[in-house]
Amino acid sequence: MPSRRTRITVVSASVGAGHDGAAAELARRLTDLGYGVDRHDFLDLLPPGIGRLLRGSYAFELRVAPWAWGGLLKALERNSTFRSLVGRLFARAAARRARAAIGPDTAAVVSTYPLASQALGALRAAGEISVPVVTFLTDMSVHPLWIGAGVDLHLALHPVAAAQARQHGADAVEVCGPLVGPAFRPSRSAAERDAERVRFGLPTDRPVALVVAGSWGVGEIEETVREIEAGGLAVPVTVCGHNTALRTRLLHAAAGVPLGWVADMPALLRTADVVVQNAGGLTSLEAMASGVPVVSYRCLPGHGVTNAAALHEAGLATWIPDRAALAPALRTALADDAVAWPPTVPADQHLIRLAGPAAAMGAPLEEAA
Repeated sequence: MPSRRTRITVVSASVGAGHDGAAAELARRLTDLGYGVDRHDFLDLLPPGIGRLLRGSYAFELRVAPWAWGGLLKALERNSTFRSLVGRLFARAAARRARAAIGPDTAAVVSTYPLASQALGALRAAGEISVPVVTFLTDMSVHPLWIGAGVDLHLALHPVAAAQARQHGADAVEVCGPLVGPAFRPSRSAAERDAERVRFGLPTDRPVALVVAGSWGVGEIEETVREIEAGGLAVPVTVCGHNTALRTRLLHAAAGVPLGWVADMPALLRTADVVVQNAGGLTSLEAMASGVPVVSYRCLPGHGVTNAAALHEAGLATWIPDRAALAPALRTALADDAVAWPPTVPADQHLIRLAGPAAAMGAPLEEAA
């Protein structure tokens, strides 16, 4: 009699908050459906010290030399041999701990991080993982590094992202929509919005442009804030995240309202009339779920630019090419409602179909095919 598989293993990475945020929401949904969920940080599956070095070098590049990060991504995209070598190296480095992370009752493995997808896909192709491996593509744009040989299914946010995944060689691709929690919702009334603004110390009598730059607060944020403030259309409210130096500089310059790390992002997003972003990450998707228009401006090289292009192509967020176009784009966004996200099948439902029926539905998980 086949063993019952009742758990899902989710592998993310603590590089910024987007990959972990998607993993956390997927884990919440699967838990609600009756699955047990094991979460792992891919950086912890690497040999000691390698994960910390990877995180530190990535953060350094984004803060000090973002052009270098953009150049690395381009090199990986153009050179399949280089890309394959990187994938094999990380697969080999993480193999032992990755195998140990997958228990005998695991029904499927899900990755929300490209290097984890490379490693898990390679192990799956080699027969060292016997259950389906799924990649959840967290971004609207899809770099070839996301596409791991051996991955059974790629889940894309939108048809634009799905098309890019197929162009890079992904075989099985499904559109599932974003992994955004239910706390991200539109404001129910002007009174609720104003109450939240008072709570965060924001003006209630002027439009608010929420400037976001990921949990590390990287990019040309000070320039963006000064230009929004100079335009006079909205008060720039900046989420500096863990970048305390950025917040200090904005406070000294009296530039809008700079905030540090914000624990209650659903409430803060409900205060905004428009979100100005530079990376196209999870906060952009959360803003859309909150009914707030999103624009892309002064985007980070690499994934920031490609995400802005993909969001623009999908009709979900206007990509502002230069300072001259900033005021007209903000004026339009302030006058419009957010673009509605197209109806899709949630990621957890695709995963259930691949791994077997959930225990919460009255039957144990079946042996994965």
